[in-house]
Amino acid sequence: MKRYILGLSLLSLPALTACEKFLDVNNNPNNPVSSTPNFILPGIISNGIQTQMFTALRTPFITQYVVSRTANSGGNDQFFFTNAQSTNTFNFSYFQSGGNIPVMQKAALAEGSPYYVGAGKIMQALILAHATDMLGNIPYSEAYQGGANFTPKYDSQQQIYSTINQLLDEGLVEMLKPASANFRPLYSTSPSESGDILYKGDVLKWQRLAYALKARQAQHLTKKASYDPNAVLALCAKAFQTSADDAQLQFQPAVAPLTNTTNIFGPTRGNFGGATFSLNLIKYLNGTTFPGVVDPRFGVMVPSTSTGAAPGAGTASTANLTPGSTLTDFYGGWYARDLGYYEAITYHEVKFIEAEAAFRANNKTLALASLKEGIRAHIRKMSGGGTFSPPPVTFPAITSAQIEAYIASAAVPQTEAALTLRSIMEQKYIAMFLNPDSWSDLRRLDFDSNIYVNLQYPVYSNGGTGPLLGKYPRRLLPGATEVTVNPNAVAANYAEAGATSDQDYVTKPLWFDMP
Repeated sequence: MKRYILGLSLLSLPALTACEKFLDVNNNPNNPVSSTPNFILPGIISNGIQTQMFTALRTPFITQYVVSRTANSGGNDQFFFTNAQSTNTFNFSYFQSGGNIPVMQKAALAEGSPYYVGAGKIMQALILAHATDMLGNIPYSEAYQGGANFTPKYDSQQQIYSTINQLLDEGLVEMLKPASANFRPLYSTSPSESGDILYKGDVLKWQRLAYALKARQAQHLTKKASYDPNAVLALCAKAFQTSADDAQLQFQPAVAPLTNTTNIFGPTRGNFGGATFSLNLIKYLNGTTFPGVVDPRFGVMVPSTSTGAAPGAGTASTANLTPGSTLTDFYGGWYARDLGYYEAITYHEVKFIEAEAAFRANNKTLALASLKEGIRAHIRKMSGGGTFSPPPVTFPAITSAQIEAYIASAAVPQTEAALTLRSIMEQKYIAMFLNPDSWSDLRRLDFDSNIYVNLQYPVYSNGGTGPLLGKYPRRLLPGATEVTVNPNAVAANYAEAGATSDQDYVTKPLWFDMP
């Protein structure tokens, strides 16, 4: 996998079509312009999941997993947005990943490899789902035409949601075909690793991924009259069965001169040097929100010395990870390991989706059981302990006894009568640490302080309400490249939202976030 993790673009052929007629005279026989699907799929997987990861450079400040160590710094805590901060979300969705899917599918159809067609459809759905949930209306019906159309129209989010479900259904059809129907194995290690770097050719896990994505998107629609919690439960039953099904990418040691194979949250890449953990998160873990109950993840997810800070307030603390170190406490957390993993969608998320859907369906027995299993599954993933470097950080092991003690504590409802939406969503919030889709939950629940009891609107030294005038952000701005290349489509989105400025635009709810 190390050849494919991070920084991999492979062909990006649709982006080149405008130049083809000029390049034909210079074809290099040693540099082919086409490839077999097994060499295209790794980049689609890697870059498709990276799309979420790059978005997560921004969204953890919105969801208050992290805050700036400096009061009123730049724009992170202040919800001040720029188009540049959305560029990777858009570009990785289309140029680095999605643009290669039609190329791979064409090659797979030509040779008779339906598993590659299915993987392409499921990855396309994953990519579109993330892009639309972050950006709103996005191109699809006119996308991927290269130089034939640099200004594709934007499809409505409602249509994109329908497209996502259609792609997943079509992907399932392909993945249900027998292996004998495939000209090419979905995964190979000989003569080199190629194909399905996500699940190593396990089509059952691809099927479960499709159902997990369908469940996630369906659960986003809790404000809609069409929302059906029992339909969501049926999808969850077919989705991930254990954490071994999780859709995630493992980071690899840096290979000089490149460092982009390591964790984007890690110290080598250094994206969070100005960040610390939010007071919001710390209170859930250190016994404040649940008096007398210290979460066994405290000291693992975050260092036990972390005190947290309020958004916008900054922190007077100069405590760093180790004496004499310039690394902040953020880099002492489990998710900041250089060789950690990035989770796109997981078994524990599915169990929390199931818990909420069951609660809304008034199936309290299933809701409570799913809530507890979601907590267990998340803690088990970081239970091994050990020392990781760089920098040298030792994480304590979390025992099964500690997990069960937490499950039996006041942090978790012990009876169906005690179960509330708050108790489900705050545990899901903890377990979704750094994942951009946590923002989807916060939005559809309107940042409700009765559910997310530790949220604090950013404070400002000048006593003002900041650029969003006391409102929470609901969408990212269009990517900077779109503003330049496709301005009419961008303007149409602003007009549809009724926005008068960039900062007004980001406060407008998306379709999924409205009744």
